[in-house]
Amino acid sequence: MAQNAKENLITQPPARSLFFFALPMIIGNLFQQFYNMADSIIVGNLVGEDALAAVGASYSFTTVFIMIAIGGGIGASVLTSQYLGAGHYKEMKSSVYTFFITFVVFSTLLAILGFFINPTVLHLLKTPENIMPDAVAYLQIYFVGLPFMFMYNILSANFNALGRSKIPLFLLIFSSILNIVLDFWMVGGLNMGVSGAAVATVIAQGIAAVISFVILMRLLATYSVEGRVERFRKDMFATGVKIAIPSIVQQSIVSIGMLLTQSAVNQFGLSALAGYSAGMRLESLCVVPMIATGNAMSTFTAQNLGAGKSERVRQGYHAAYGIIIGFGVVLILISQLFYQSILSVFVEQGESAVAFETGTSYFRFIGLFFSFLGFKAITDGILRGAGDIKVYMIANLINLAIRVAVAQLCSPVWGIQLIWYAVPMGWIANYLISYCWYRTGNWKKNKLI
Repeated sequence: MAQNAKENLITQPPARSLFFFALPMIIGNLFQQFYNMADSIIVGNLVGEDALAAVGASYSFTTVFIMIAIGGGIGASVLTSQYLGAGHYKEMKSSVYTFFITFVVFSTLLAILGFFINPTVLHLLKTPENIMPDAVAYLQIYFVGLPFMFMYNILSANFNALGRSKIPLFLLIFSSILNIVLDFWMVGGLNMGVSGAAVATVIAQGIAAVISFVILMRLLATYSVEGRVERFRKDMFATGVKIAIPSIVQQSIVSIGMLLTQSAVNQFGLSALAGYSAGMRLESLCVVPMIATGNAMSTFTAQNLGAGKSERVRQGYHAAYGIIIGFGVVLILISQLFYQSILSVFVEQGESAVAFETGTSYFRFIGLFFSFLGFKAITDGILRGAGDIKVYMIANLINLAIRVAVAQLCSPVWGIQLIWYAVPMGWIANYLISYCWYRTGNWKKNKLI
């Protein structure tokens, strides 16, 4: 039974297997967004605009670490997927163990670093002084629980690498609901404010991480192998790191761009920051199907290359365009027709006109370009899944450079709207570079095993 999930990705029609593999990842990632969205909605409504701005200022920083965890897990799991596709189950198990140990140690070091440097980072981002104490308190609690968040995301990446994308979905639904319940209790019932939202997130993620670990160990036991499985292999670590680092860069581009451009937004005042934070959260929600489809494309590519089926990868890539365009049309309709009712969940229109207008402007504009992020994601997914990382990483760095340069240099002169324009400019440049490299066919030569 353990092998059935793998067979779906290497034998069923590419469009069908990609869509139904990506669907639980999409739904699961939507629930992942509910962690911080719940914090914003509950804090914004029960505490006020200053508290919302504090969580928003923290969100850009925390998202960088979330994307490092997701990117690291996806990159490292490429090797696991290729071993699975080739039927090398002993090596597959070693790959899972090696990267789990690696990221537990790495996340602990990051947690210590983040705990102590977050006030400095917030000052560098020009965070308004009146929200600084709440933002620092939120981040310090968040970093205490960072290893749990890393642990959960690495385990989820391994489930996806094994073709079991439904397991992370169920766990995310459970932990998201738990997080919301704890938010209401700690923020509203116990009057803990922003700190209560952070504590609720850490508890929910910690419980989900422990349950995930138990389930994965039981799943791995269903794959029969002969002899002792090595728990840590240096050769796998070296290969995985080469793939994981560009994957971390790619996954982090959006969040690092948000973080670096936030200092430009901060110059326009507290209300503009609150509105931008609300619009940014809606963007994070809307890009989920695009990024998840790209991640599914990565696993699809790795498993099929491991099985020696490069032609199926090309077929899957063409099918992925149809999936992305379908999601893009839906997102355009949502962003243009329902923006007021959606944004009012975060910011009351009558309470803060500047915040509402800023959030509306950003969300309506960026909603027209989500498909380009999807095209970038699926093209990057092929290169990542094949282990072809050089051009892929360069393209993502250029994406980041465009976003930051336009936001920092142009917005002080021509207004906050220039920050909006920088985002699709980066996406399109990234896509064109990755696509041109995909067309060369060099990615087919990068099988890792």
